[in-house]
Parts: sequence; C-alpha cells; structure tokens
Amino acid sequence: MNRHTALVRTLTASAAIAAAVALAGCQTDGISQIPSKAMQPLSREMQATLVKKDMPVESPVLLRVFKEEAELEVWKQDSAGQYALLKTYPICRWSGELGPKVKQGDRQAPEGFYTITPGQMNPNSSFHLAFNLGFPNAYDKANDRTGAFLMIHGDCSSSGCYAMTDEQISEIYALGREAFLGGQKSFQVQAYPFRMTGLNMARHRNSPHMAFWRMIKDGNDHFEATRQEPKIDVCEKHYVFNATPVSGRFDPTGRCPAYQVPQDITAAVKDKQDQDEHQFASYVAQGVRTVAVTTGSDGGMHPTFLAKVNTNETFVSNGRKVASLPPLSPGGKPTYVYLPTQTAVASADPETTSGVIGSTRVASADGSSDSSIGAIGKWLGLGGKAEDTPPPPNPKPTTAAKPAAAKPAPKPAAQTMLASSSSRPVALGAIRPTQAPAQVQGQSRAEAKPQGTAQAKAEAKADAAPAAYAGATLLPGAQPVRGSSAFENRWGGM
Repeated sequence: MNRHTALVRTLTASAAIAAAVALAGCQTDGISQIPSKAMQPLSREMQATLVKKDMPVESPVLLRVFKEEAELEVWKQDSAGQYALLKTYPICRWSGELGPKVKQGDRQAPEGFYTITPGQMNPNSSFHLAFNLGFPNAYDKANDRTGAFLMIHGDCSSSGCYAMTDEQISEIYALGREAFLGGQKSFQVQAYPFRMTGLNMARHRNSPHMAFWRMIKDGNDHFEATRQEPKIDVCEKHYVFNATPVSGRFDPTGRCPAYQVPQDITAAVKDKQDQDEHQFASYVAQGVRTVAVTTGSDGGMHPTFLAKVNTNETFVSNGRKVASLPPLSPGGKPTYVYLPTQTAVASADPETTSGVIGSTRVASADGSSDSSIGAIGKWLGLGGKAEDTPPPPNPKPTTAAKPAAAKPAPKPAAQTMLASSSSRPVALGAIRPTQAPAQVQGQSRAEAKPQGTAQAKAEAKADAAPAAYAGATLLPGAQPVRGSSAFENRWGGM
C-alpha cells in the first residue's frame, strides 16, 4: 500500500467517524473529539512481523482464547490464504471459572464460538477499546443461556469478560480494523477452557463440563487440521462444523438434517482426533492426576501479571479481594486489581498437529460493503451500546510469547461424504463420541447439555446495563491525554 492510499483511507475513516458521531449526538465540542485510539496505526514492530510472516495488513484475522493458560492468540491469513499464528498475548484478567457462561450475573466469561462484526467494535468503551463477543450466540440461545455485553476489552478489569491491557487491546483492535477495511465481513473468536490437548482432556476428565468441552474440541480440531476458519452451525442444541445440509436447513433447536462435510476435512480431523485419543488414553492409563472441580472461583491472570501484584496489602471490595500494582516511578500512584482465587495455571503443553489441508481461500474486498462512510462508522461501533462490565481495578502490562509458524500441507481432492443426522451418545472414557461406520461418516455430536455453575453470591453489578459514553472531553485540536495508569507507568522493565 502506498502513502497516498493509506492517507485516503485514514481521512475517509476519520470523516466517517465524525459523521457517525454527529448523527448519534455523541459530541459536544466538535468532531476533533473523536477518539484517536480507534485509529491508532499498527506499530513498526507489528508491521515488520507481518512482512516477515508474509501476512498482508488487510488479510483476515481469527482469535483464540484459552482460560486456564490465560492466553489470547491472534491468527492471520498469509498471502497463500492459510491461517498462521501471528502473536500470543497474556491475558491480564478473565472472569469466573472453567466452563461456559450459563446465566446473567454468574460472572462467567463465555466459552464457544462467536462472530465479531464491524458493529460490535466499540471505540468509545470505558475500558479503553472493546469488542462485543455477541453472547448469547445461536447455541447459547438454544440452551436458554442468558447474559449480554460480554467483551474482550482493555483496562485489565473483568466481570464476565476477557480483559487485556490497553496496549494489547489497542493492537488487537487495530488488527481487526485493518482486516475489516480489507474486506473481511466478520472474524471468529474461539473461546476454550484450556488448550484442547490429550493431556488437558485427561486432566479435566472428571469435570461436569466435559460433554460440552468434547463438543467444542471438535471445532478446535477442525481449525487446527485445516488452518481455516470453521463454518459454525447449530442444530439439536449443539454445534456442527463445516457442514452443508443435503436438504433443509440447520435449526438450533430442531432436529439436525442430513449434511455433508468435505471428505478432505473429515480425514484431516480424524487423523488429529486419533492422535489426541491415543494421548488421552495413554495419560489415563498412566494415572495422570485430575484437576479438582472447583466452584465459586474468581477467574485468573497470566503469571506475567500475577507476579507483579503486591499481595502484602489487600482489602475486600464487593466481596472480592483487591491487591495493588506498584507504581514504576517514586511518588506514582498504585493501581488495583481483583485477585483471582485460583492461581494455578496449566503448562503450555506443546501440541502435535496433523497435516494441514492447504487452501487458497482469501477474503475479497467488497466495494459495496465497508467502503461507504456509513459502513466505516458502523464498524467502529459509533452509536452502539457499551459493555456491561463494572469498572473495577485495572492493571496494565504486556508481554507476548513468540508464536509458532503453521506448516501447510498439500490439499487433498475435494470430496464430500454424507453425514448422519442422528445424534450418538458420548463414549465414556474417551475424548470424542463413537464414530459411525466408514461409509457414512456421522458428524453430529450428542447434545451437550449446559453444565451451569451459578455462583452462590449474586453480584450487584455483574452483567449490568451498558454505561453511557463519557468521552468527548477534549478541546478541538487537542490530543488525547494518556492516563496515569498507562502500561509504562506501572509495568516498566517487564
């Protein structure tokens, strides 16, 4: 992209924001009050990483979240149309415990598959920047799960969300913005309790959420085996992946129709699941210790952040323990964060991945979609609702683990195989359900019933109504004032 094109894009986006803000009645002193944080360019370091990994700035993105490891991965398509790991971010704070969100007020961070559209991007978030996960999705609604305004946002504070530092969410937000400008209509967020390895499945085999986790592991396997965003549908109250109905359509609460899954995808997924099944059985046979099932825990933090917390001086707020984060410079003010009650974090067990199906599928820019002023204003989230996470204490660091590059394999012949519409019971003591006969591959999974764990104490502000935008405080022409709780002011030298 040349400088002229970049300038035109920036000016067009800025004009769109101004128009959208004016129409929404969100301004008081002029269009110069538009939050510049929403248009923050990618850093030179990130741009260099994209060049090194052969990833166009505008190529599609996909996010994966792992609670137990407290990590968020950003995946991005390379020039060949294959998703590869771009960067891994330590999560500053996530809420609840391992397991899906069931009802409003349980302070659970969601697990499952969520679609982020431009309208869900919120540049006016009171938590720096944010995007709405879109909970409840079709699966959640089919299973009568309630809640709203669950986010991935900044400010390192969470009640039902995944909280990053402001610097982290700024970069993640910018990557999503560039992908939207490049033509991606939406990006997928895959939220898991932990990395779905044979070892972790063995460690958690006694969990009441295991049926649900087996089901979402199938989606994980589709992504890891193909390095492509899996197509998500819901029928009989459970997820199905990369499926096309032979007739009829998918109804989240209705009976699954007969459907087809491409044979090359089916074969690659089976290879991976066979490996995981072997590892799972081996660990169980060795007597690997299971993780104790806990209830009422209060989420977690990545060890990078937890090590910085001053636990010698704590107090209780809203029934939760709060600790301070020491200032970097003498005379600086400490900041505060809710401490997780469970501090154990799973080790990052290296995963063995089967051969990856090659693909040349790339997102093409649609001139009629995001090129208009109204569309760009929409994808920046102007005039949209704010998240419901109450504003508690907030830490601010960031270090990123180096990602491993994906290795594509040759693409097999594109064939399809008829899938059965019947659900089958989950095989006890195994990761996945019993397979159907080879000539008719059954892809439907047994209905994974929600294993809710409502907390005994009701939180007064959990999943509260969205707060009004309190921005628009700058004088015309002024630059946004950097808060005293910025990353370098509290996490220096990390």
